[in-house]
Amino acid sequence: MTDKESRTEEFKRVTGATMRAISRKNELTVSFAPGQHGLFGGEAKLPLPSHDLPAHEVAQVRGESDAIALKLRYHNDAVHAREAPRSEIARTVFDAVEQARVEAIGARAMTGVRENLSAALREHCRQRGFARVAEREDAPLSEVMRLLARQALTGEKPPKEARKLVELWKEQLSDRINSDLERMAELINDQGAYAKATRQLLSDLELDATAEDMDPAEQNAEDQDNEDQDDPEKSKGEGGQKDSAETFASMEGEQGDAGDEDAEDSAQAQADMEAEAGEDQAGKPGRPPTYDDRRNEPTYHAFTTNFDEVVEAIDLCDADELTRLRQLLDQQLSHLQAVVAKLANRLQRRLMAQQSRAWEFDLEEGLLDSARLARVVVNPMTPLSFKREKDMEFRDTVVTLLIDNSGSMRGRPITVAAMSADILARTLERCGVKVEVLGFTTRMWKGGQSRERWIAAGKPTNPGRLNDLRHIVYKAADAPWRRARKSLGLMLREGILKENIDGEALLWAHNRLIGRQEQRKILMVISDGAPVDDSTLSVNPGNYLERHLREVIDWIETHSPVELIAIGIGHDVTRYYRRAVTIVDAEQLGGTMLEKLAELFEEKSGVVVHQTRTTPRAQAQRAAAGQR
Repeated sequence: MTDKESRTEEFKRVTGATMRAISRKNELTVSFAPGQHGLFGGEAKLPLPSHDLPAHEVAQVRGESDAIALKLRYHNDAVHAREAPRSEIARTVFDAVEQARVEAIGARAMTGVRENLSAALREHCRQRGFARVAEREDAPLSEVMRLLARQALTGEKPPKEARKLVELWKEQLSDRINSDLERMAELINDQGAYAKATRQLLSDLELDATAEDMDPAEQNAEDQDNEDQDDPEKSKGEGGQKDSAETFASMEGEQGDAGDEDAEDSAQAQADMEAEAGEDQAGKPGRPPTYDDRRNEPTYHAFTTNFDEVVEAIDLCDADELTRLRQLLDQQLSHLQAVVAKLANRLQRRLMAQQSRAWEFDLEEGLLDSARLARVVVNPMTPLSFKREKDMEFRDTVVTLLIDNSGSMRGRPITVAAMSADILARTLERCGVKVEVLGFTTRMWKGGQSRERWIAAGKPTNPGRLNDLRHIVYKAADAPWRRARKSLGLMLREGILKENIDGEALLWAHNRLIGRQEQRKILMVISDGAPVDDSTLSVNPGNYLERHLREVIDWIETHSPVELIAIGIGHDVTRYYRRAVTIVDAEQLGGTMLEKLAELFEEKSGVVVHQTRTTPRAQAQRAAAGQR
């Protein structure tokens, strides 16, 4: 390894360590690569610097890493979602101003972090050409408000690369905007109160209503929640940022003052907010939460749902064809049977181990413990010993496998998905875990009867989703595998795979799960790409389906008891899902599915009851104490 490569690797290592130190997320994965940057699930992606590590690139990478780490530490997704505005424009401003808040907390505490953030901001503005913007229509309001919020929170003026951007909007912003920003600066350490002040700012910008659109009871409840949140400034803790600052200094000799003395209390306040948010996510007493319980109006809609269908697999083709398709699936399974069966047996052993029984020994009644008869032979005065079997607690579980049935899955991916679903259903059924296998696609290519109705209506603008959904039930949770085995072969049928509208499919699968009586509910999504429907995207914004998918995922991950996990085939799904994994080859699917499920069960298994032995001396002591 050359000296330059060594320096680059050291820089990556130190930057990653610093991110984990600032964010206090020891499990955070940091990677460096060209392309899109940001936080995707549990992985932070940063720009790849040049081998000679020029100063401006180093500062930019550090600035982006600091911004991600600070958001991980000081931002609460549940509080943010609860206060988020309705309209898309208002939401972008809301998000930008919140980012300014978390960055300002770090900039106030650490000089080195402030300089890094400033460098990253300058590069951000330069790459987007803000210095060349001539018309206000080309100047994003979200960027302007982020710069103004940054100035109000830290006292730093906008960089020269973005001053023209602010000047274009200056005359349109009233004095009330400045007052709102000053108030927000006072609330920087209280995310809930800061978010409410931001809603007032949006109202003064005529972008969004504030508390007027909320139910009075809801408003009082949220006010009480925010009063209960601890203020990180109330007490001083230890300098939690000292180590991260010293890590920076190991690369460039100076990092700035690490005077974040309130870090411990701030982290505690954040944990309190998360706990409160978790209580709020439980939904109303007596029923599980639903997607429609959201406070904000949904922006996604379908032009018509009259032609959508939820259909059993056996209804999509005749019995003879199902038999032929099942035979084809069995042929495909034959050469992978040994490998996948080995993985399935491993999963079964893990699950059965959690359901295994424990014994209580040295009891006065129960089954005779033959292993202790030897001591009776040695000393006939020793009393007989008995034992009793005790069941371990294992939470009743149901798993739903939601498979993308889009055209891009045609060929090897859908074949492996069908094989994996078959193996998974058999394995979990043997372990007493119910499995549901679902698929999602559309009835037609490029629209169907929905599009025809839209055309007949005169092609109104913003029609929403313009295709007929087809949601397929390959195996219901209560159906045994032997009855559904033929249906799983339907995935191999030519013509069944069309387009994919993931957001609505995810809600459909989730709602089927949420109505089940099992204690634990797991939803595993298998997909090879982002949602695509040409008919819908041709008359709606380009990110219409993707934005809805993100909203649905965020709601499930933050408000629903359903545990969501995703596997992407040749497609990075970590940018959508918090708990996700991406595989390159479809052949890896079976093993990856089983491994991720095993991790889930081990991560949140039932209460482990350890083997207990009570000695005669201990029994006598308890008897003397009246605790028998």
